Amino acid sequence: MEGDQKVNSTSPAPAAEPAMMIEEWNGTSSTKLTKTATITSTSHSSISIQRSSNAFTHISQRILQAFVPEGYPTSVTPDYFPFQVWDSLQGLSTYVRMMLSTQALLSAIGVGEKSATVIGATFQWFLRDLTGMLGGVLFTCYQGSNLDSKAKMWRLVADLMNDLGMLMDLVSPLFPSAFVFIVCIGSLSRSFTGVASGATRAALTQHFALENNAADIAAKEGSQETLATMIGMALGMLLARLTIGHSFAIWISFLSLTMFHMYANYKAVCCLSLNTLNCERCSIVLSHFLKTGQVLSPKQVSSMEHVLPLLVTSWNLKGGDSLYKQVRLGVRVSSLDSLAMVDLLQSAGSHYKKEKYLLQQKGGIIRIITHKDSAGADILQSFIHALVMAKLDDRDGSMSSESQSWMDKHYEVFILKLQSSGWKTERLLSSSVVWRANWLVDYSDGKHD
Repeated sequence: MEGDQKVNSTSPAPAAEPAMMIEEWNGTSSTKLTKTATITSTSHSSISIQRSSNAFTHISQRILQAFVPEGYPTSVTPDYFPFQVWDSLQGLSTYVRMMLSTQALLSAIGVGEKSATVIGATFQWFLRDLTGMLGGVLFTCYQGSNLDSKAKMWRLVADLMNDLGMLMDLVSPLFPSAFVFIVCIGSLSRSFTGVASGATRAALTQHFALENNAADIAAKEGSQETLATMIGMALGMLLARLTIGHSFAIWISFLSLTMFHMYANYKAVCCLSLNTLNCERCSIVLSHFLKTGQVLSPKQVSSMEHVLPLLVTSWNLKGGDSLYKQVRLGVRVSSLDSLAMVDLLQSAGSHYKKEKYLLQQKGGIIRIITHKDSAGADILQSFIHALVMAKLDDRDGSMSSESQSWMDKHYEVFILKLQSSGWKTERLLSSSVVWRANWLVDYSDGKHD
């Protein structure tokens, strides 16, 4: 027993347990995290918790998460924030003006007057809504395919049409005999706004999404719009209350807010740096490449392309490139004259193996006939080829040797430089190509292609 006690007294003491520490972090992205607490274990039963952020900071972050996409700013393009700021401001002015125009519209219908009948007001409202529905369907039929290719311009046009619709509502009480006609014109204008604004917004959401987070961006856009709506309606009710019975004040307020709305919309679309190739952006990039051998970035091109409607941009070219206006994409073969068809058949016999398109030039206009099996990349190639032909001002036939030589030597290099500069080269954003062709060549050995 004594020996055993002696051994126990001389045995080494057990090693102390190492202190453990766990850090708590909060955030929606690995690049945007905030340390909220540090938990330290000093012994087997002792734990120390040290808070790194206060409750106010945590609550403010949670509120912010309801309005900005997850992982912001790395999950969206750099032009997202400036666009959203201007877009929210223009939306705010819209809802303030909406209270003024709605007040005038309800007054014109007869709300508050004993002589007004329910059935009369209902019928007028029905005609107004019916006109808007039909207008939206017709607008989609004729311009639906153009909304992607000219998203900036149609974004502006949509809001201009919305301004016109509100103006019609405000004017309607001044012309009682033409009330139904005026409000139908206003409803028709707003129907264009609904289609164009919704379609262009979808295209812009895809542009902003860097991490396949288009749904999240759209949801946060809804939150931002709801906040702007609530603030705008509150300010609009206050303004309507202050200006009631004062026509001059109403008109001054409405026109001032409309001017600000147009300015904010213009600034919003000017902030956008779209990396998709439409006809004009393709023309600008190619013209610069032919001169310098370098490819402009999407941000550089955004300051050169036209965003205003065509009638306005004709007065202010702003350094843009109009080369694309010489190209007609997806031409119907039967619309060509006999000489052009002969020229086209000759070119089909010499180039059909290599390309899925044909080019025909006459009077400074380059016409593109696309093959029935042509894909998006083929249409982009045909358009670039047509631009090269127009730039070189060829007059030697439908498939000029000079432009063809340029395509053989430089096209692949040009596409690679486009991709390295951030451009998407999968397709050309243009109007739908509804007319196509198929060419067959009969050789003397009996083989057919």
